Amino acid sequence: MALIIDDILLSPLKFTIWIAKKLKESAYQELTDESRVHEELLNLQMRYEVGEVSEETYEKEEEKLMERLEAIRKMKEEEI
Repeated sequence: MALIIDDILLSPLKFTIWIAKKLKESAYQELTDESRVHEELLNLQMRYEVGEVSEETYEKEEEKLMERLEAIRKMKEEEI
């Protein structure tokens, strides 16, 4: 009987902890999603090729995206 009461009283706390874990997992997956960076690189390259972006802007943005990609890869290596 006491266990049932404990479960009932602790269920809001357990649910909050479960939600926090799920949010953390989701944020980590989004943060370490290399495909997004690849899409941004492709988009940047297309914009450069059609003349929407200057060479200087292209190189600066490409460098930022490559740094982001490297940071993601480092995070994944440290996880292992």
